[in-house]
Amino acid sequence: MANETIRCPSPFLSEALFDNGGFVDGRLCQDAGKGLRCCLPCPMTDWAYPDEFNTLGEVAQWVAVAGTACCVFLLLSWIILPVDKTSRHYLSLCLTTAVLFMNLGFVIPLAAQPEECYDKITPHSMKTNSPCAVSGAFLVFGGWGGVMWVFLRSLSLHLQICWQVVVGRNFMWFSQAIGWGIPVIGIIMALVFSGVSFRFGSTCHINHENSLADLWIPLLIFAGLTIFIQFATFGYCIKVYLASLADNSASTENSNLPSYTNSIRTMTPKQAYRRVRRVIQLQWRGIAIVLIIVTDVVLFSVVFVFQDNTVEAVRRDPSTALEWIGCLGVNGGDKNKCLDKAGPLVVDLPTVGAVLLLLSINGLWLLLLLGRWSMVTGWRDLLMTVPHWNKREFVSVDARMDDLKKDTRSYEMLSRENSGKTMDDSVTLSAVTPISPTYNAYNAYNMRSPIGGNGGGGYRSPSLTRNTPGGTASPGPRNQHDTANHSGRRTPDYFGSTARYHAPTRSFSSPRPPQSPPPTVTWDARDTYARASPLPEESPYGHGQGGYGQQPLGMNRI
Repeated sequence: MANETIRCPSPFLSEALFDNGGFVDGRLCQDAGKGLRCCLPCPMTDWAYPDEFNTLGEVAQWVAVAGTACCVFLLLSWIILPVDKTSRHYLSLCLTTAVLFMNLGFVIPLAAQPEECYDKITPHSMKTNSPCAVSGAFLVFGGWGGVMWVFLRSLSLHLQICWQVVVGRNFMWFSQAIGWGIPVIGIIMALVFSGVSFRFGSTCHINHENSLADLWIPLLIFAGLTIFIQFATFGYCIKVYLASLADNSASTENSNLPSYTNSIRTMTPKQAYRRVRRVIQLQWRGIAIVLIIVTDVVLFSVVFVFQDNTVEAVRRDPSTALEWIGCLGVNGGDKNKCLDKAGPLVVDLPTVGAVLLLLSINGLWLLLLLGRWSMVTGWRDLLMTVPHWNKREFVSVDARMDDLKKDTRSYEMLSRENSGKTMDDSVTLSAVTPISPTYNAYNAYNMRSPIGGNGGGGYRSPSLTRNTPGGTASPGPRNQHDTANHSGRRTPDYFGSTARYHAPTRSFSSPRPPQSPPPTVTWDARDTYARASPLPEESPYGHGQGGYGQQPLGMNRI
């Protein structure tokens, strides 16, 4: 067996030296004759790519860490902060969650630093390495989730713009079932029928076996539907815009009156264009996110499928790699002298770097397009108020209701003289205010009492005094109230009683049947407290003059 090892040219190793552990199908071996199989050392990327490949992979992983932090910030903001600060929506929240899962497929290998190879020629699989299984599952599930939620987002936008359908609760439950149900089914099928292993850097990817049927073709179908729906929406927007340019209807150009727009057929082209423009102005960030993520997923799928098919072609027909293998054998395993020979067998390094960076940068795109500055101010306000939750905020001594219940002082902190009531207190209660019904009823009684009691027909005007049984004038309610105010000992209690609400006899809040014409309005002298005496004699000025010498154009004193 040692002779067989020597017979394999450097850097190749004999397959007979190793057992069947790890992902055996991931070995890259070739028959050397006489039952000898020589295999390329693991990992294959160390021999087919320059040293910058590992550096590029680490950069993509650190970018994924930043993207993960952005996704976590968005999710915490949507969950904790009020909706007026974030404008959260379930489509955005679920899409961010899916991108977070996809980023974890790059972050976990960076944190765990797993060994890529089971032995010198065999890569690890999900059955022999736990970080490989977790990272590969997160990558596949996140890719499925990202495609499904951008598909649902584009479908929602298409229904709103093209069909004027208001997506509601039914669409939300449909989206939850489809957006998470299909990724769960997809990850189960991918892990059961294909599996994942270290094949392309430090992140585990799906194996070649059955991968087209259980992952790539279904994924590309939904991505293609998303692109088709998105471009159909764009085509409709362009059609509406061109129709609005040719529309010269006066009802849409010169009228600002509201029109019936509940049906697409009743809308003029300019009205449809304005509605579409409003929707696009509100949804352009979501449209950009859909295009970015679909582009990333499609590009990654195409590149990885091409790379996978190339490696499988070399494994099935090693003659396609004879020139590269011979170069490695002649140069003693110096890969730098044979990189030009390996170029046709692998995807070029710039393309690989672009795909990895585009996948890992999705979290940053989400923060830029779905994040708002109000989230930052919302967190600032929240963090500034947390230390003061258990402290009493000083606004005013009497501004809090619990303080008013415990403190017996009035607003001006003057105690009320409730003891030692006088005769006037029994007549005018401290709770009677200028807006209370008691005070209004008392004034109405004074105003309507006859003057002198001789039936002179006159009515008393509002006075500040009233006659007591003893013939002396005592302060009335208003005078008593003013005397207490000027004494400085008592605070006027203007709000001691709540004013009663009198429902109007007629209300325009609800339609009423037509009524008969109102009766003729007559004037009653008693309603205005005017004298009801007979018509006065003709005055020298040519107008009627009352017994008090009133002049129609002068300032009369009653």
